[in-house]
Amino acid sequence: METMTAREQRFRALFTTHHDAVLRFARRRTSPAHAEDIAAETFLVAWRRLDAVPTRAGEVLPWLYAVARHCLLNAERSDRRQEALAVRIGDALSEPGVRADLGDSVADRTDLAAAWRRLSATEQDVLALALWEDLPSPQAARVLGISATAYRLRLSRARRTLRGLLEPSQTPPTSEPVLRVAPAPQESTR
Repeated sequence: METMTAREQRFRALFTTHHDAVLRFARRRTSPAHAEDIAAETFLVAWRRLDAVPTRAGEVLPWLYAVARHCLLNAERSDRRQEALAVRIGDALSEPGVRADLGDSVADRTDLAAAWRRLSATEQDVLALALWEDLPSPQAARVLGISATAYRLRLSRARRTLRGLLEPSQTPPTSEPVLRVAPAPQESTR
């Protein structure tokens, strides 16, 4: 077994001593699922910038709280950018079958933002590359590391999924089969 360096020992002591407090700090400000991520990001920053972490006991926790706060702010900005992207995509959608007035009302924009969040990360990436970045298929495929044909197929499926989420008369497409049960035959009452 390798011996721990002084840096590793210092970080482990920092983590052991302050992880619970940082996690509680994050939980008070975001959902429990996000709080774990914020705490992990905070200690990742602490590891990377260990030389900048104060050495005096009373100064360490406030420094970690400041890092956690910045991580929370970054996460919020990311969420806002993602919602803004959904609105931009809604404005750019000109695919036949999608309502023409999609970007004209607040309700439609809200529907689009909700539909965008329901798309998979892959579907969001494919649509963003096509509609926001305006990349042709070969270039967008290169970004994703797939063939142009695979990209066009993914784009078609993502558009169909988004359309299904936006059309009120349709049930959103699912990967699970829908079972239809025929009504039981009724007995004759002659």
